[in-house]
Amino acid sequence: MITLEKATLTHLDALSSLFDQYRVFYEMESALDEGKKFLRERIEMRESEIFVALNEDNVMTGFVQLYPLFSSTRMKRLWLLNDLFVHPNYRGEGISKALIEKAKDLCRSTNGCGIMLETAKTNMIGNALYPHTGFSLDTEHNYYEWNASE
Repeated sequence: MITLEKATLTHLDALSSLFDQYRVFYEMESALDEGKKFLRERIEMRESEIFVALNEDNVMTGFVQLYPLFSSTRMKRLWLLNDLFVHPNYRGEGISKALIEKAKDLCRSTNGCGIMLETAKTNMIGNALYPHTGFSLDTEHNYYEWNASE
């Protein structure tokens, strides 16, 4: 049995640990304290929506973080699903799917027009999961990025 909750500061320690594991998965260096500060700021400043998954023992097993954007052409809110992570010990239990459904509920409840996301081409789990949960791969548009540190 999984319970999904909107993240609050009471979740910060467990969430920070999962967030650090998520970042390491994407080949970033571990930065637990910096990650905790980053998440605290997002929660306190209400700059993102974070939902956590808790099992029957109240252990945090995963999270999803979304950022609000807007679509000018559709003149509606658009959500960026930026982070989705389930601890490896709890994968295969439907937690990712439940978190994605929670994200869809958020989109609907805010009258959003959709959710966009990106994942690495090498993320085989994510690339199998997202189409299975109703997302379609955009093959019509190019994705560009400008990096301020370069």
